[in-house]
Amino acid sequence: MQDLVGPAPQALEWGTFALAAAGGYLLGSIPFGVILTRVVTGQDVRGIGSGNIGATNVLRTGRKDLAIATLLLDAGKGAAALLIARQLSGGELAGAIAGGAAFLGHLLPVWLGFRGGKGVATFFGLLLAAAWPLGLLAGATWLIVAALFRISSLAALAASVAAPLYALLPLAALDLPAPAPVLLLAAFTAVLIWVRHHQNIARLLKGTEPRIGAGKA
Repeated sequence: MQDLVGPAPQALEWGTFALAAAGGYLLGSIPFGVILTRVVTGQDVRGIGSGNIGATNVLRTGRKDLAIATLLLDAGKGAAALLIARQLSGGELAGAIAGGAAFLGHLLPVWLGFRGGKGVATFFGLLLAAAWPLGLLAGATWLIVAALFRISSLAALAASVAAPLYALLPLAALDLPAPAPVLLLAAFTAVLIWVRHHQNIARLLKGTEPRIGAGKA
């Protein structure tokens, strides 16, 4: 009888989640930093500075315009994955799954042998799309810590830790309460940011992490 009426609702739901994850990963794995620097300058950003594919390392090519474009595109791909899945499915969970998968795609892009960026720009894009007050609070945290200590990695680590805590705050006054999938997304991405920043954390503990604006050898 089930074959006559179509797939069970649960099967459709799991299929939706699988599509959200696959689509989110593919969108998040687009290495905009690599593509832009290769097309515009002919350089491979992975052979410059830290070898990272994010906006900070793209800036080391001397092209601020490419760094800004990389920042916006890396943030935008996470936001787009979440918003598209949320719109098509009508649910927060599918959006969070797509967003989390996009974040993994940026960190572990199949096109680059699973060697991607650290995910900070994609993290903020996800938060702004998931619940914009949460994204603004996390962004403000980054700005405050960066202004006080002049260390970008420390600001990113602080913002990632603060984001799940902010998601627990009552946002009913703005009529935008953070549902459980958004909280889980914030926690999931925060853990991965700390994992990806393990070298930065080691330098922070040694007091050798470079400050914003400091010259590099």
